[in-house]
Amino acid sequence: QAQLVDSGGGSVQAGDSLRLSCVDSGRTASVVYGWFRQPPGKEREFVAAIKWTGDNTLYADSVKGRFTISRDNPKNAVYLQMNSLKPEDTAIYFCAGTAQFAVGLPSRSVDYPYWGQGTQVTVLS
Repeated sequence: QAQLVDSGGGSVQAGDSLRLSCVDSGRTASVVYGWFRQPPGKEREFVAAIKWTGDNTLYADSVKGRFTISRDNPKNAVYLQMNSLKPEDTAIYFCAGTAQFAVGLPSRSVDYPYWGQGTQVTVLS
């Protein structure tokens, strides 16, 4: 069964760091992975994306310079290192994958057919 399993969320203070993990079952054949988040009462939004080779990344302006997406191919894992967390980063974070690759990395949720179950990140002020 093709699936993604994300984890690593928690409750932290503003300014702290967290690292989210996403493990691919290996059956999605994804070539691009993304992280999205859904704040309370809001729509899901793009956070970051990475090509499976790791040499192409894309970030939302709101997280640029604070978050880093990375890939560990032997472990079939994708990570989101989140530093200098702010209360507005509070959301459910989802890992996503797609086997389709275009010239530019996709940032729309509709472009990703595979999704993790989500992990809650709460940043306290």
